[in-house]
Amino acid sequence: MSRIDIPGRQDTAASSLQPLFHFVSRRFGFVPDLYRILSISPHSLTGLMEMQAALSRTLDVRTHERIAIAVSEVNGCDYCISAHSYIGHYFAKLIPEEIALNRMGRSLDRTAEAAVRFARKVSVSRGKVETDDLNDVRAAGYSDAQIVEIIALCAQVFLTNLLANVFDIQPDFPEIGKTGSYPGAEWSASFRDN
Repeated sequence: MSRIDIPGRQDTAASSLQPLFHFVSRRFGFVPDLYRILSISPHSLTGLMEMQAALSRTLDVRTHERIAIAVSEVNGCDYCISAHSYIGHYFAKLIPEEIALNRMGRSLDRTAEAAVRFARKVSVSRGKVETDDLNDVRAAGYSDAQIVEIIALCAQVFLTNLLANVFDIQPDFPEIGKTGSYPGAEWSASFRDN
């Protein structure tokens, strides 16, 4: 059980955050608990979503989700592993074997593996990587700008990992391969219709 009261639909109905909830609901089909909790601090929610939007235009979606899975695994965040596995599978078309490798900081794709491995090392070492780590990711074809973006993505994922871990948010994304109802579906159905 979560260690914070998760705002319900009635708690956010008059909120200035409605456009953000509409966007999230259209993207995922529901408003995940992480975003609902972040709505307690509108500035935090807006800041996270602006960072997510900026970083979603840099690396391709497959590499982005691979990195998010690897970083979430390092930080022991079951909520974010579940979320990014779902997003990776259904939006980025990652196969289950790829997702399993991503959790270990690896990938079936050599170029992506360099980014995932680097992101994992950044996370494990808290940024204290070796020169060889930088050389390896550069040798795979990543520019210094892309390396900065990988590091920024690690920080963004770390923020959501912290929130989910501190408040013990339970996974609310559907399991890969399962259909039907999931937590939050009814609460957010009204956002899809507006």
